Amino acid sequence: MAPQFLMVPGAPTPVAPFSHAVEVDGWVFVTGQMPTWPDDDSRALPEGVEAQTRRVMDNLALVLAGLGLDLSHAVQARVYLTEFKRDYPAMNAAYASYFPPDRRPARTCIGVTGLARDALVEIDLVARRPD
Repeated sequence: MAPQFLMVPGAPTPVAPFSHAVEVDGWVFVTGQMPTWPDDDSRALPEGVEAQTRRVMDNLALVLAGLGLDLSHAVQARVYLTEFKRDYPAMNAAYASYFPPDRRPARTCIGVTGLARDALVEIDLVARRPD
């Protein structure tokens, strides 16, 4: 099956030339989401990594919902932090609140030197559509 390149109405405006998600054979690769507001891309980012993580997770949920999925379909996540040592605990607490303890995706967390819009956190996901 050929890949489907998907844009989701109501999801945040991409900050670069990419699709919100690409789906192939039931696998859904969701582009990294920023802590931007879906209704106003020019609005200031939330203050602090906890609020930014919640905004990112809500944006990921919006993209998945637009594809008929939700966070329970996530099987893998990658987290990017600009201030790893400082922000790792607060990001973890916010991130963990979106998943039940027995249904957390595999995850990698990476420290980076910078993100678009000077965000503190970005997260991408891989989800699997049910058979």
